[in-house]
Amino acid sequence: MEELEQGLLMQPWAWLQLAENSLLAKAYITKQGYALLVSDLQQVWHEQVDTSVISQRAKELNKRLTAPPAAFLCHLDDLLCPLLKDTACPGKATFSCDRVAEALILRVSQHLIRPLMGMSLALQCQVRDLATLLRMKDLEIQDYQESGATLSR
Repeated sequence: MEELEQGLLMQPWAWLQLAENSLLAKAYITKQGYALLVSDLQQVWHEQVDTSVISQRAKELNKRLTAPPAAFLCHLDDLLCPLLKDTACPGKATFSCDRVAEALILRVSQHLIRPLMGMSLALQCQVRDLATLLRMKDLEIQDYQESGATLSR
């Protein structure tokens, strides 16, 4: 399951338009399971599932359908990847979204907070570098003025 979490962490967020719902989503699918993270910027839904859960769900949804979990995961990957990777060509599947009040386990610090903190740190470094550059320019201008040069603008 750690591989799924690490794989999900490496995936970019994608805009997902389902009927009137505009969502951010990322998914990581392997032969051992999948991890899915969806947000409407007010709530976040996370699901991480291995092959045993997929087999159990398949039996619950259709007792006569028998297929290895890897086949379900491959099909899920075929349906989701075009939807998340290429918004201009959404693929052959259609999706809908219904919201219900259920418990939500929030595990998104690696996916939301850390990248935002990293971007904030990068922007702070840029601001510090720009401030240093301005100070150097001010010193250069002051040096020109002290040497008797007249500056325009």
